[in-house]
Amino acid sequence: MSIYIIPLLLIFLLVFAKVKKVNVYNTFCQGAKKSISLVYDIFPYIVAIMICITLFRVSGICGGLIKILSPIFNFLGIPNEVCELVLLRPFSGSGSMSILQDIISNYGADSYISRCACCIFGSSETIFYVASVYFAGRKIKNIAPAIIISLIGNIIGAIFCCLFCKII
Repeated sequence: MSIYIIPLLLIFLLVFAKVKKVNVYNTFCQGAKKSISLVYDIFPYIVAIMICITLFRVSGICGGLIKILSPIFNFLGIPNEVCELVLLRPFSGSGSMSILQDIISNYGADSYISRCACCIFGSSETIFYVASVYFAGRKIKNIAPAIIISLIGNIIGAIFCCLFCKII
């Protein structure tokens, strides 16, 4: 059934546009034209995030934070093996995907560690990337409260993921 959802949605949208007398092609082109200026506006923020992610990993700050925070994460029920994933996921989707692949290849797909990592990866978001894209597009400058709340939500989500995987 799921293979029919996108084609049905597309047909529904085309029929709805026809009923509303909307020129779909022109509307699409206008939206694409506006997206070019959006890309131009947010590009510096995306580049800055990518550079910061690379520096975070290469400089050793990530490894140092893992050493410092691993006792706290252990106390909260998060295994040492997924600490790097918890720290890097808010910054990078592709970087955290490579960490997830390493965890699965090292511990096996059915292990507790891999289940925790998959659950954390699937239930968290690349907070800094998303914030830079959305807030740059809206020209919002005070993003600190949103970032802090999102990071707290990520940690709580990781705790519950590990608890859930331990129960199952």
